[in-house]
Amino acid sequence: MSDPSYLWSILPDLAEGGLIGLALCSAVEKLIPVIPSAGMLLMLGMLGVAYSGDLPFAIAITAAGSTVGSLFWYGIGRWLGPARGDAFVFKMSRRLDIKEERYLRLKRDYRRNRIWVTFLGQLVPVVRAYMPFPAGVLAIPAPAFAVATFCGAATWNAPFLVSGYLLRRQILAADTATPAAVAAIILANLLLFALFRLCRPSRNAA
Repeated sequence: MSDPSYLWSILPDLAEGGLIGLALCSAVEKLIPVIPSAGMLLMLGMLGVAYSGDLPFAIAITAAGSTVGSLFWYGIGRWLGPARGDAFVFKMSRRLDIKEERYLRLKRDYRRNRIWVTFLGQLVPVVRAYMPFPAGVLAIPAPAFAVATFCGAATWNAPFLVSGYLLRRQILAADTATPAAVAAIILANLLLFALFRLCRPSRNAA
Protein backbone atom coordinates (compact mmCIF):
# COMPACT_ATOMS: atom_id res chain seq x y z
CA MET A 1 0.00 0.00 0.00
CA SER A 2 2.96 2.29 0.57
CA ASP A 3 4.26 1.63 -2.98
CA PRO A 4 3.79 4.91 -4.92
CA SER A 5 3.14 3.06 -8.18
CA TYR A 6 0.22 1.23 -6.58
CA LEU A 7 -1.18 4.46 -5.19
CA TRP A 8 -0.94 6.16 -8.58
CA SER A 9 -2.90 3.28 -10.11
CA ILE A 10 -5.89 3.77 -7.79
CA LEU A 11 -5.96 7.59 -7.64
CA PRO A 12 -7.57 8.01 -11.11
CA ASP A 13 -10.47 5.78 -10.04
CA LEU A 14 -10.89 7.85 -6.88
CA ALA A 15 -10.68 11.09 -8.85
CA GLU A 16 -13.65 10.05 -10.97
CA GLY A 17 -15.71 9.27 -7.86
CA GLY A 18 -17.09 12.79 -7.43
CA LEU A 19 -16.40 15.15 -4.55
CA ILE A 20 -15.84 12.32 -2.08
CA GLY A 21 -13.21 10.85 -4.38
CA LEU A 22 -11.46 14.21 -4.65
CA ALA A 23 -11.45 14.55 -0.86
CA LEU A 24 -10.01 11.06 -0.43
CA CYS A 25 -7.23 11.73 -2.95
CA SER A 26 -6.17 14.94 -1.25
CA ALA A 27 -6.28 13.27 2.17
CA VAL A 28 -4.14 10.37 0.94
CA GLU A 29 -1.59 12.85 -0.44
CA LYS A 30 -1.11 14.22 3.08
CA LEU A 31 -1.23 10.84 4.83
CA ILE A 32 1.39 9.36 2.49
CA PRO A 33 3.71 12.22 1.44
CA VAL A 34 5.45 10.15 -1.27
CA ILE A 35 2.71 11.30 -3.68
CA PRO A 36 3.72 14.54 -5.48
CA SER A 37 0.85 16.95 -4.88
CA ALA A 38 1.38 18.94 -8.09
CA GLY A 39 0.94 15.92 -10.35
CA MET A 40 -1.95 14.58 -8.32
CA LEU A 41 -3.85 17.88 -8.37
CA LEU A 42 -3.34 18.29 -12.11
CA MET A 43 -4.80 14.81 -12.53
CA LEU A 44 -7.73 15.67 -10.27
CA GLY A 45 -8.44 18.77 -12.33
CA MET A 46 -8.42 16.69 -15.52
CA LEU A 47 -10.47 13.73 -14.29
CA GLY A 48 -12.59 15.12 -11.48
CA VAL A 49 -13.73 18.53 -12.76
CA ALA A 50 -16.15 18.30 -15.67
CA TYR A 51 -17.40 21.91 -15.75
CA SER A 52 -15.95 25.26 -14.73
CA GLY A 53 -18.76 25.65 -12.20
CA ASP A 54 -17.41 22.59 -10.37
CA LEU A 55 -14.03 24.21 -9.69
CA PRO A 56 -14.99 26.07 -6.46
CA PHE A 57 -16.42 22.86 -5.01
CA ALA A 58 -13.34 20.88 -6.09
CA ILE A 59 -11.01 23.44 -4.50
CA ALA A 60 -12.99 23.44 -1.25
CA ILE A 61 -13.33 19.67 -0.98
CA THR A 62 -9.67 18.97 -1.77
CA ALA A 63 -8.65 21.60 0.79
CA ALA A 64 -10.90 19.85 3.31
CA GLY A 65 -9.35 16.47 2.49
CA SER A 66 -5.87 17.93 2.81
CA THR A 67 -6.80 19.41 6.18
CA VAL A 68 -8.08 16.05 7.43
CA GLY A 69 -4.83 14.38 6.37
CA SER A 70 -2.84 17.10 8.11
CA LEU A 71 -4.89 16.72 11.29
CA PHE A 72 -3.91 13.05 11.41
CA TRP A 73 -0.20 13.94 11.65
CA TYR A 74 -1.05 16.84 13.94
CA GLY A 75 -2.80 14.38 16.25
CA ILE A 76 0.20 12.04 16.22
CA GLY A 77 2.49 14.92 17.17
CA ARG A 78 0.09 16.08 19.87
CA TRP A 79 -0.11 12.58 21.32
CA LEU A 80 3.66 12.08 21.37
CA GLY A 81 4.42 15.48 22.86
CA PRO A 82 7.69 17.47 22.67
CA ALA A 83 10.18 14.93 24.04
CA ARG A 84 8.87 11.81 22.28
CA GLY A 85 7.99 13.79 19.14
CA ASP A 86 11.50 15.15 18.73
CA ALA A 87 13.00 11.74 19.42
CA PHE A 88 10.74 10.18 16.78
CA VAL A 89 11.73 12.74 14.13
CA PHE A 90 15.45 12.41 14.84
CA LYS A 91 15.18 8.62 14.70
CA MET A 92 13.20 8.60 11.46
CA SER A 93 14.85 11.60 9.78
CA ARG A 94 16.79 9.56 7.26
CA ARG A 95 13.90 7.28 6.36
CA LEU A 96 11.45 10.20 5.98
CA ASP A 97 14.01 12.42 4.22
CA ILE A 98 13.60 15.14 6.84
CA LYS A 99 16.60 17.20 7.87
CA GLU A 100 16.81 17.80 11.60
CA GLU A 101 17.70 21.46 10.96
CA ARG A 102 14.52 21.98 8.92
CA TYR A 103 12.38 20.39 11.61
CA LEU A 104 13.91 22.53 14.36
CA ARG A 105 13.50 25.64 12.19
CA LEU A 106 9.82 24.83 11.72
CA LYS A 107 9.39 24.60 15.49
CA ARG A 108 11.11 27.95 16.02
CA ASP A 109 8.96 29.59 13.34
CA TYR A 110 5.82 28.17 14.87
CA ARG A 111 6.61 29.73 18.22
CA ARG A 112 6.89 33.18 16.60
CA ASN A 113 3.79 33.21 14.40
CA ARG A 114 1.51 30.19 14.45
CA ILE A 115 -1.21 31.17 11.99
CA TRP A 116 0.96 32.70 9.26
CA VAL A 117 3.52 29.89 9.39
CA THR A 118 0.78 27.28 9.11
CA PHE A 119 -0.87 29.10 6.20
CA LEU A 120 2.28 29.94 4.25
CA GLY A 121 3.75 26.51 4.93
CA GLN A 122 0.98 25.01 2.80
CA LEU A 123 2.43 26.90 -0.16
CA VAL A 124 5.91 25.36 0.16
CA PRO A 125 6.61 21.92 -1.38
CA VAL A 126 7.80 19.22 1.05
CA VAL A 127 7.28 21.54 4.05
CA ARG A 128 3.51 21.43 3.53
CA ALA A 129 3.52 17.66 3.97
CA TYR A 130 5.57 17.50 7.17
CA MET A 131 4.66 20.66 9.06
CA PRO A 132 1.50 19.29 10.81
CA PHE A 133 3.66 17.05 12.99
CA PRO A 134 5.66 19.85 14.70
CA ALA A 135 2.42 21.82 15.02
CA GLY A 136 1.02 18.95 17.07
CA VAL A 137 4.22 18.55 19.05
CA LEU A 138 4.00 22.22 20.02
CA ALA A 139 0.28 21.86 20.82
CA ILE A 140 -0.81 24.62 18.45
CA PRO A 141 -4.57 25.14 19.08
CA ALA A 142 -6.35 22.67 16.79
CA PRO A 143 -9.10 25.04 15.48
CA ALA A 144 -6.58 27.71 14.44
CA PHE A 145 -4.34 25.08 12.86
CA ALA A 146 -7.24 23.55 10.91
CA VAL A 147 -8.51 26.91 9.57
CA ALA A 148 -5.04 28.09 8.53
CA THR A 149 -4.30 24.72 6.91
CA PHE A 150 -7.59 24.75 4.98
CA CYS A 151 -6.98 28.27 3.65
CA GLY A 152 -3.38 27.50 2.71
CA ALA A 153 -4.33 24.22 1.04
CA ALA A 154 -7.08 25.93 -0.97
CA THR A 155 -4.56 28.53 -2.17
CA TRP A 156 -2.11 25.78 -3.15
CA ASN A 157 -4.67 23.47 -4.76
CA ALA A 158 -6.53 26.04 -6.86
CA PRO A 159 -3.89 26.77 -9.57
CA PHE A 160 -3.20 23.08 -10.15
CA LEU A 161 -6.87 22.12 -10.29
CA VAL A 162 -7.61 24.98 -12.68
CA SER A 163 -4.62 23.99 -14.87
CA GLY A 164 -5.81 20.39 -14.92
CA TYR A 165 -9.30 21.49 -15.93
CA LEU A 166 -7.87 23.67 -18.71
CA LEU A 167 -5.89 20.65 -19.92
CA ARG A 168 -9.12 18.64 -20.02
CA ARG A 169 -10.74 21.38 -22.10
CA GLN A 170 -7.62 21.56 -24.29
CA ILE A 171 -7.23 25.25 -23.48
CA LEU A 172 -3.80 24.81 -21.89
CA ALA A 173 -0.95 22.80 -23.42
CA ALA A 174 0.40 19.86 -21.44
CA ASP A 175 3.93 21.27 -21.24
CA THR A 176 2.72 24.59 -19.79
CA ALA A 177 0.19 23.35 -17.21
CA THR A 178 2.61 22.75 -14.35
CA PRO A 179 4.71 25.91 -14.96
CA ALA A 180 1.51 27.98 -15.08
CA ALA A 181 0.33 26.55 -11.75
CA VAL A 182 3.75 27.05 -10.15
CA ALA A 183 3.85 30.64 -11.41
CA ALA A 184 0.45 31.24 -9.79
CA ILE A 185 1.74 29.79 -6.51
CA ILE A 186 4.82 32.03 -6.61
CA LEU A 187 2.65 35.06 -7.31
CA ALA A 188 0.37 34.13 -4.41
CA ASN A 189 3.39 33.83 -2.13
CA LEU A 190 4.69 37.25 -3.17
CA LEU A 191 1.30 38.89 -2.69
CA LEU A 192 0.78 37.26 0.69
CA PHE A 193 4.27 38.23 1.83
CA ALA A 194 3.62 41.82 0.81
CA LEU A 195 0.28 41.74 2.64
CA PHE A 196 1.96 40.32 5.73
CA ARG A 197 4.58 43.08 5.69
CA LEU A 198 1.91 45.77 5.29
CA CYS A 199 -0.25 44.37 8.08
CA ARG A 200 2.60 43.70 10.48
CA PRO A 201 2.80 46.32 13.24
CA SER A 202 5.81 48.54 12.97
CA ARG A 203 8.47 47.99 15.61
CA ASN A 204 8.89 51.74 15.79
CA ALA A 205 5.23 52.29 16.55
CA ALA A 206 4.57 53.83 19.93
